[in-house]
Amino acid sequence: MANRFIVEADGGSRGNPGPAGYGAVVRDAATGQTLAEAAEYIGRATNNVAEYKGLIAGLEAARALDPEASVQVRMDSKLVVEQMTGRWKIKHPDMKPLAAAARRILPPGSVSYEWIPREENKHADRLANEAMDAGKAGRQWEPGRSSAGLAVAASAAAGTTATHAVEVPVAEPLAEPKAAPVGWAAPADLGAPTTFVLLRHGETALTPEKRFSGSGGSDPALSPAGRRQAEAAAAALAARGTIQAIVTSPLRRCRETAEAVAGRLGLDVRVEDGLREADFGAWEGLTFGEVRERFPEDLDAWLASAKAAPTGGGESFAAVARRVAVTRDRLIARYAGRTVLLVTHVTPVKTLVRLALGAPPESAFRMELSAASLSAVAYYADGNASLRLLNDTSHLRV
Repeated sequence: MANRFIVEADGGSRGNPGPAGYGAVVRDAATGQTLAEAAEYIGRATNNVAEYKGLIAGLEAARALDPEASVQVRMDSKLVVEQMTGRWKIKHPDMKPLAAAARRILPPGSVSYEWIPREENKHADRLANEAMDAGKAGRQWEPGRSSAGLAVAASAAAGTTATHAVEVPVAEPLAEPKAAPVGWAAPADLGAPTTFVLLRHGETALTPEKRFSGSGGSDPALSPAGRRQAEAAAAALAARGTIQAIVTSPLRRCRETAEAVAGRLGLDVRVEDGLREADFGAWEGLTFGEVRERFPEDLDAWLASAKAAPTGGGESFAAVARRVAVTRDRLIARYAGRTVLLVTHVTPVKTLVRLALGAPPESAFRMELSAASLSAVAYYADGNASLRLLNDTSHLRV
């Protein structure tokens, strides 16, 4: 039987717009026990943006506990509750991508909404104010620094309890809404989409030999050719002039590629673990032919099913897709309406593309994705996505 959770969420702004933060708490529906807390200072924003971000954080915390849970959201924001139930139309361009991101977190039909008086939402309100206080003091909100003590997460399925601080990274201040950048722009009637420009890292020594190189083996640096490719991609992106933020996989080849672009654009680089490559287990460092020779049955299973993992505890395509989808939704919420460069790997890029197209997992084997190539996907406020570019290598031609 699926778990039942209650999510209470709130957000606030001291100025509207002004310094803003959110808070969210997940409770066990049967016992009322607190399972998780989350809070974050989000910089300058409106009350409504902060409330939506609190909702997203609460739903993500619930999904982390049990992605198949039934969730009742309780908020004192009439606007958010009525918009998320569909009773009120969402008109403001800042709200549309946030509502769409919230709807993608859990399966349709598994989340219900209830408006509650403000006095019944004191826990989430307290967390939001703690986050704003932390931001004012120039630090990140941390569970346990207030009188409320540590956040507690319980594994409801196992019936055990453990202390667990929900880690919420500090966000950069929200920029004022901007028009869609030229180049990967959206139709005007849908407003500015959140656009991910997807840059595969440059070559390493393993790339020309087509060896499996994931997150479970060595962490190779860019080769001299790879560094030249990264610089070429950086020059092309600088010439286009549309990138507003850079997020990268933690693996060295991506960080080096991202740093080359950041140096040209004068932007900071944010590291996102969810963008790492798949773990290829015992296949790391081997060619396809070598895997075929050593692990023929495992390879056949992997080619036939997205649920099959590489030999030796590798990561299945299904597992990667779940991880990438969670990361996608989080980044859409964080960078709503902006154009963001994601520096990542073959599997995450192909996964984002096929999810945008609604294509089956096996479609990944039918995509070519060259080193240092560019692709782009736009995510609209109505929840739809559009593939704008795939495997562009024109900047690498001499």
